Amino acid sequence: MRKIRALLGVTIAGACALAGLPGVALAAPAAPYTVLVIDLNDHQRLSTDLFTGAWDGDNSSAMEAQLGDGDALTLGAHWRDETDHVWNAVSTAPPAGETWQAGRTYAATSAGGAGATLSLDGSGQTCAGSGEVTVKRVERDAATERMTAFAAAYTFHCDGDPGVIDGEIRWNSDLGYSALDHTSRLDFSEVVLGSTARTSASFAPQGTVPVTFGAASLSGTGAAAFEIVENTCSGRTLVVGDICDVRIRAVPTRAGTHEAVLLLADGSSYGQRRVPVTAQAEHSAVGTYYPVSPGRIMDTRYGVPNLPQAPIGPGGEVDLQVAGRADLPAEGVSAVVLNVTVTGPTADGFVTVYPSGEARPTASSVNFAKGWLGSNNVTVKLGANGKVKVYNRAGSTHVVVDVVGFYAGSNSVRQTKGLGGQFHPVKPTRLVDTRTTGTAIPAGAVRRFFVDFGPELSGRAGALVLNITAVAPEKSGFLTAWSGSGDVPSASTVNYGAGRVVPNLAVVQSNFHCDCGTTYGVNTFSLYSSQKAHVVVDLVGVMDQALTPNGLRFTPTSPTRIVDSRSGLGTAGALGPNVTRTVTAPPALVTDATQALAMNVTAVAPTNATVLTVWPAGAGLSKPTASNLNPAAGQTVSNAAISGIGPADAFHAHNLAGTTHLVADVVGRFDLYPYTVGTGGTFTVVRSGPAV
Repeated sequence: MRKIRALLGVTIAGACALAGLPGVALAAPAAPYTVLVIDLNDHQRLSTDLFTGAWDGDNSSAMEAQLGDGDALTLGAHWRDETDHVWNAVSTAPPAGETWQAGRTYAATSAGGAGATLSLDGSGQTCAGSGEVTVKRVERDAATERMTAFAAAYTFHCDGDPGVIDGEIRWNSDLGYSALDHTSRLDFSEVVLGSTARTSASFAPQGTVPVTFGAASLSGTGAAAFEIVENTCSGRTLVVGDICDVRIRAVPTRAGTHEAVLLLADGSSYGQRRVPVTAQAEHSAVGTYYPVSPGRIMDTRYGVPNLPQAPIGPGGEVDLQVAGRADLPAEGVSAVVLNVTVTGPTADGFVTVYPSGEARPTASSVNFAKGWLGSNNVTVKLGANGKVKVYNRAGSTHVVVDVVGFYAGSNSVRQTKGLGGQFHPVKPTRLVDTRTTGTAIPAGAVRRFFVDFGPELSGRAGALVLNITAVAPEKSGFLTAWSGSGDVPSASTVNYGAGRVVPNLAVVQSNFHCDCGTTYGVNTFSLYSSQKAHVVVDLVGVMDQALTPNGLRFTPTSPTRIVDSRSGLGTAGALGPNVTRTVTAPPALVTDATQALAMNVTAVAPTNATVLTVWPAGAGLSKPTASNLNPAAGQTVSNAAISGIGPADAFHAHNLAGTTHLVADVVGRFDLYPYTVGTGGTFTVVRSGPAV
């Protein structure tokens, strides 16, 4: 028996296998032939238990032919399946009152009637449908006119199924036939957008007639999601024992189910093989952001497990394990967002946080003066071991590190935490200014605030990117920003000294409430202040977890200095009062898709208290009223900034008063994610204020 069970041999991505069962014979039977060939092609088996196969009546199967009146013929194959006895049969008859005529093609239906009859039966299940019968040879007994041999080809469509079934019928005929053992289906299963997935369909002749293959192509509504990358079939003639392959790559550009059909011309009566191809395309998690409840992973004042309880000395480093701590996955993290606090330094200096396993860069994360208390939002690429290095330049200082979120470096994160958020920069908008809209936050108090993006987008903002500034606090202390859910976290966002103006960038997980005069939930966040202080909060972006169009995804880089006005890197000389400089990002740090840079911006020894602001250059935007950095006179201080870049990969930097040198270190870039490019969905603040 030559039996092809293609539909039981589904091929998955990366595999290359025929669908035939073990023990399929490679030698063709001798004439005359009694053979039934059925090829389901892309038929979906909606109502039958048909199998693809070529049966010739060897010891594993029984062939049964029934010749009825008027040239009616039923040819069936019976065999023992893995679990049960199964059979396939094809029944056909010419139109009523006629006999088969060689060389003629008959329109046929399963019901017969005015046309020919063609019916396919799979283990007792018959599908209603229609097709054609092409008669190739008929032999008759000269005395009785009864058929003694019959050869035909057929095609059939079951009602409600778009696929095609075709095959050959040979009964006592010496006319050769073609049959192909081939992959029944190419199922890529889940394909991550942007990845490369390949699989092959294999074809091997099993009939008596050599097969000459013609062109291969893809058809169907989802054909654009696939492409043929290799073809060893077309233009070749193969016999029993030969095999060829057509390799397919999945290249979907949108999420969802994609379906197509691989067509391969084969010179058969029907003319081609049809192999269904499917892929379920999913968005990758790579580059998306996951906020976490702030968690402390290092505090040299009190010590944490596996770390010393001692300040970091001059030139000292701490190898800090990050992955797998404070609600972070142990694997699949490309970069983490930390709040790094320096307290009690014995000398002017800086701290650099950088990937473990890499050379220490010429860059800084937190710049400070002797005796300073402050913090900075630090985004840092993780080393291959899931660690970062914390380096102190001069003197000794205590360092506190809190984790507030992370960016996915592989799609494995999606399995446990779902899909993260894409970054959407917004026009810097002031949400809170307690100096003009209310009283200062009392010591030890919590205040909750809301921001409304309208009914469509408010529920999409999983985290808010905020520049939070403490203004003139009565005593040294700290601010903590969080979603407001649960107790105040044991982590800080802004650490301030008495009377200072101290900003810090923060990515704050948001809550959704409906108690702010709307019929829909709006985004809320909470602020705690350990001491009485005024607070200014500017919104600079949103981390959206609902794939709003035109989202950006993060790619971390090793900290790279691109501006140092002291040495002429990026821009030359100190910035004077009301001076704007334009800085172009080095080509090595950006791509054509890059729309924003994650940076650490430092003001070095300003002569006056001033304000530094960065924003995209060449994008037709005026200078925002919001600030990125508010240094006091003589204070060397840094702050994280996410700045858009214009079409020429440049950004502006503006100094308000006095003169100051400027330093900028890039820690990563935000690229436009091509699979959510579209129109609509721009985050714009409708209202904001204190929440009830």
